[in-house]
Amino acid sequence: MAEAPGARLADPDVEARLGRLDDLLEGLESAPGPTTRSATEAVALLTEVYGEALARVMDHADERVAERLAEDELLGHLLVLHDIHPEPAECRAARAVERLRPAVQERGGDVEWAGVEGQVARVRLTKGGGGCGSGCGGGGGGDEVTDAVRAAVLAAAPELTSVEPLTETAPAFVPLTTLTHRSAP
Repeated sequence: MAEAPGARLADPDVEARLGRLDDLLEGLESAPGPTTRSATEAVALLTEVYGEALARVMDHADERVAERLAEDELLGHLLVLHDIHPEPAECRAARAVERLRPAVQERGGDVEWAGVEGQVARVRLTKGGGGCGSGCGGGGGGDEVTDAVRAAVLAAAPELTSVEPLTETAPAFVPLTTLTHRSAP
């Protein structure tokens, strides 16, 4: 299916092509012989040359243009792949957490960026208090939030190896009068 000259691919079409490319490369890597080695070497060399071309584009881009290029999802991933993304992994990951924060707060919890240690991202997750629902004991709904945060962080900064949630449970509401009122002996 050839595209018209100058036509742009929609994101789903890009994703489909990347999936097909993964399948083809996996098939190549499992096939023995010199033709397979030549084909995988050709793909590696082509990737390297395109990476160099992209790096040269970034060398010529001013800061504003570089930021706009990096904000594009596909270009951002390519910049990471070729180790030329203008923004550090920690900043990208922290921004991903901030983008998720309103959705987590809507579920009664909270999430905040806690930093990077080595190649491990750390996020502080607070589960809503007021009783023990399906998020208690490490199972249930809390896992959905943890999985979403992990996916968002690793998508924004795939050079990080993992995401470690630092989980806290928010205290349930206790009226002040309960704490200050003493019963007679």
